[in-house]
Amino acid sequence: MANDPSETPMDAALRELFHREDRVPFVYWQEFTGTRTTVLLTGAVAVLAFVTGLSHLSQATLEFGGPLAPVLPVGRGTVENVVPFGVVLLAFVLGGLAVGLGRRLWIAWYGAVAALPVGAVLVFVTAEPTDVLLSCLSLGTVGLVVRNRAAFNRSLDLSGFQIAAIVAFVAGQLYGALGAYALRTQYDGIETWVDAFYYVIVTATTVGYGDATPATQQAKLFTLSAIVIVTGTFAVASGSLIVPALESRLSAAFGTMTASELALLEDHVLVLGYGDLTGSLLDELATTTDVVVVTSDGDTATALDERDVKVLTADPTEEESLLEARIDVARGVVAATEDDSGDILAVLAAREANPEIRIVAAASDHRHVGKFERVGANEVLSPAVIVGQQLSESVQDDVNRDRARARATDETGGANGTNGTSQADGTDDGATTARDGDPSSGSEHDGAT
Repeated sequence: MANDPSETPMDAALRELFHREDRVPFVYWQEFTGTRTTVLLTGAVAVLAFVTGLSHLSQATLEFGGPLAPVLPVGRGTVENVVPFGVVLLAFVLGGLAVGLGRRLWIAWYGAVAALPVGAVLVFVTAEPTDVLLSCLSLGTVGLVVRNRAAFNRSLDLSGFQIAAIVAFVAGQLYGALGAYALRTQYDGIETWVDAFYYVIVTATTVGYGDATPATQQAKLFTLSAIVIVTGTFAVASGSLIVPALESRLSAAFGTMTASELALLEDHVLVLGYGDLTGSLLDELATTTDVVVVTSDGDTATALDERDVKVLTADPTEEESLLEARIDVARGVVAATEDDSGDILAVLAAREANPEIRIVAAASDHRHVGKFERVGANEVLSPAVIVGQQLSESVQDDVNRDRARARATDETGGANGTNGTSQADGTDDGATTARDGDPSSGSEHDGAT
C-alpha cells in the first residue's frame, strides 16, 4: 500500500532469512513411516507374539470365546490347544520375515502381508485382553508394509545349488510324510497326518524319540530309505543356507557391511576410497548424515569399522560395487584420495551407475581438474589451488593492514605537525604586535641605543 512505510534494510534481511515461499513440514513423516520403521515394527510384532503365545501356554485352562473361534477348521475343544502353539509359530515366522524385509526382499513383503493379519485377528478368536496390543500393533504394521511396497523390490538371491537343495529338502519331507501315512497301519504310533509329519521331522533331525516305530519288514525298509533321503536333504539344505550366513558374519568381522545393512541404506553419502582428505571429511559428515566408505584396502576397512564408520570392502572403480552400496538412492558421492587416476575411474563408474547423482571430487594435481569434469564430476576442488589462494589472501590482508596502519600514522603525524606550526606562528605574531603597539618598547629601545 502507498501509506505503508518503506522497507528498511533490517526488515529486508529478516524477511529473506525467515520467509519461505515453499511449505516447510513441521514433522517429516517419512522418517517415522519409512522402511526402517516397517522392519522394526515387524520385529516388534514377532517378539510380542512370542510373549503372547508363551503367556497362553503358561495358563492352566484356556477358554477362547471370541466371535471367530467357532469358524476355525479345528474342533471347538482343540482351539485352546492349537492357538497358543500357532501364535508361537507365528512369532518365528514374523521374525524370519523381518529379516527378509531388512534385506528388501519382495517375497518377505508378501509373507508379511499374509502373516500380519493373523496377529491382527487373534483377539477376535481368543477374546483375551492381553491380545489387544498384539492385534493393534499387527494392524498398524501391515498398513506400513503396504505403504512401503515399492521399497521391497529385491528378489531372493539364491544360487542354483541353494534352490536345488531347498527343492530336494521339500521333496524329501513329502516323500517321508506320504510314505509314513500310507504305511501307518504298519507302524506303531502313526495314525494321522500330524503323526506322519512328526515322524519325518524327528527322523530328519536324527532325534528319534522311539514313540513311532516300524512294525513290519516293509515299514523298516521304507524307514531306511527315509533316513537316507530325509536326513541327507535336510543336512544339505541347512548347510547351503547357513554357510552364506556365516560368510556374511565373517565379512562383518573383517570390516565390511552385511547385505541387510546395505539394504537399509537410504539418502547417504558415498565416499570412494580413503585418504588424508577423506579422514577430515568423515568427521564433518558423520554428525549430519549417513556415510559409507567404499575401499578395497582391507586394513583401512578394519580401522574404519573400529571407528564405527560404515564401510564396504570393494573396488570403488567397479560399477557393481557402487550398486551394492546403493548408489541409486544415495544423496551424493565424494572422491578425494591422493590418487587422481583412481579417483577419475571411480567418478566414471559412479556416473555410469547413477547418471543423476551429484559427484564432488578433489584433484591433487590442478592440471587434472578438467579431466574430472569430463568424466562426470559436478564440482572439482583442487586442494593445492585452495591453499595457494588462502595463503595469497592472508599475505595480502597482512600487507593491507600494514599499509593502513602506516597511512593512519602518517595522517596523525601530519595533523600534529600542522598544529605545532600554527602555534609557533601565533606566538611570533603576538610578539610582533606587542612590539609594534607598546611605546615603551620603542623608548627603551631608543634609550638603549
